[in-house]
Amino acid sequence: MPERPYTYYDFTLSICSTCLKRVDAKIVFEGDNVFMLKNCPEHGFEKVLIADDVAYYKNIRNYNKPSEMPLHFGTKTQYGCPYDCGLCQDHEQHSCLTVVEITDRCNLQCPTCYAMSSPHYGRHRTVAEVEQMLDIIVASEGTPDVVQISGGEPTIHPDFFAILDIAKRKPIKHLMVNTNGIRIAKDRTFAEKLASYMPDFEIYLQFDSFKPEALVQLRGQDLTEVRQKAQERLNGLNLSTTLVVTLQQGVNDDEIGKIIEYALQQRCVRGVTFQPTQVAGRNEHFNPATDRITMTGVRKKILEQTNVFQPNDLVPVPCNPDALVMGYALKLGGQVFPLTRYIDPALLLDSSRNTIVYEQDETLKEKMIQIFSTGISVDKVQDNMKQLLCCLPQIDAPGLSYDNLFRIIIMRFIDAYDFDVRAIKKSCVHIVHKDGRIIPFETMNLFYRDEKEVYLKTLQQERSLQLK
Repeated sequence: MPERPYTYYDFTLSICSTCLKRVDAKIVFEGDNVFMLKNCPEHGFEKVLIADDVAYYKNIRNYNKPSEMPLHFGTKTQYGCPYDCGLCQDHEQHSCLTVVEITDRCNLQCPTCYAMSSPHYGRHRTVAEVEQMLDIIVASEGTPDVVQISGGEPTIHPDFFAILDIAKRKPIKHLMVNTNGIRIAKDRTFAEKLASYMPDFEIYLQFDSFKPEALVQLRGQDLTEVRQKAQERLNGLNLSTTLVVTLQQGVNDDEIGKIIEYALQQRCVRGVTFQPTQVAGRNEHFNPATDRITMTGVRKKILEQTNVFQPNDLVPVPCNPDALVMGYALKLGGQVFPLTRYIDPALLLDSSRNTIVYEQDETLKEKMIQIFSTGISVDKVQDNMKQLLCCLPQIDAPGLSYDNLFRIIIMRFIDAYDFDVRAIKKSCVHIVHKDGRIIPFETMNLFYRDEKEVYLKTLQQERSLQLK
C-alpha cells in the first residue's frame, strides 16, 4: 500500500497565516523535523516547521502540570480561541509575567518591533491609567509573580519614576523594566536611581548582537557603544539584569554561545532570554520562509555553541512547555554549575517536593559545602530553591542569593504561522490591554492592537455565524 511521506502524530487547531481564520492542523514527523500541516479553504495549504527535534517535542508532555487559574476571568468564552481573550474562562494559565505598556512611543524605530513603536506613534499613558492597569493585575493575581514595565521605550515616559514608585507599593513579587538601554548608557544619575529600587527589581535589557550589521538590521542603527556603556553602568551598580536577544536565522543565531559566555562574565547579569522573532507588528527585512528559527533550533545552538549546558539542562517550563525552555545554573567561586539536570519531571505535580539533591555530583557538593555557611549536611546537600521551575525562582539557601543564579530562557512567541491553540491556552506571558483586559502576548500582537481589533470583529462575526 502507498505510504504518506510523514508519520502522523497529533491534531490541533491553528489559524491561516493570511486571513487569521481558524483551521484544522496536523502535527507530523519527517525525519527529526516536526511540521504543522494546515489548509485554508481560501488561501490554501501551509507546511510550517515547528521543531527540529522529535525526541524533545515528544518529551514536552512529560513536563505538563495542573493549570493555575487567575483569581477571576475577564471575558466569557463566546467565539472560541483565540477570539475571546481577556483572559477568557477557557484559558488554562494565570499570568506568570504580566507586561504593562506605559507608552507607545520609543526613542528608536526598530525594523523589528512587535508593538510598532516609534518616536511619533501613539502616546504616553497617564499615571492614573498605569495605576489602574497595575490594580487590574493585582486583582487577577493577588500577589503577581513578575510585572514588567514596558512600552515602547518606558524610560522616556515623563513620569517614569512616579510609575515605578506606584508599582513598588503594590504587592508585586518581582518588578522588571524592559529597555533598550539608551537612557541608562547616557544618564548616570538615571541609572543610579534605578538601582535604588532593588531588591526584587530587574532590568530586561535589549542585547541582540555584537555585530554592527546585525544591530542595524534588527534595530535600525549600530548600538554597540550604547550596549557597552549600559552594561558597564549596570555592572557598577550590580543592578540585576537579564539580557534579551531577539533572534533571526542567519542574522545573529551564530552568536548565541558568545552572548551566553559574555553574560556569565558580567557581575550584574542573572541570565539570558532568547526570543525568536514573532511575525507580528513591524518586521522589515524578515522573510518567514527563510528567517524563522524554532525553539528547538535555538536550544540546539545553545548546546552546540557552549560547553556549559548538556541536553538535560535545557528543559520545558511546566507553565507552557510548548513555548518555553529553561536552564538554571549556579555561579559559585568563579565556576558555573548547571542545576536543571537534577530535576525529576515526576516531581512537577507536587510543588512541595521541588528540591534539588546534589549528591549525584561530588564536585558540586564539595564546592557548595565550601562556599556555604557552616551547618550544611555533608551526607546530603540540598538547597531550598523554591519555585525553581518558574521563570524567576526565589532563592532561600544558606550562602546563596539572587546574585548566584544564572538562567537561560527560550521564549517562543507563537505567531500566525506556528499557531497552536494548545499552547495559546497555556500562555503565561500576558499584556494588559488599554481597556483593562489581560491578553496573552501572542494573541495581543496578532489580534488586539489598535487597528487589528477592527479586523478581529469581522472574524468574530463570521465565527458567530458558524456557531449558529
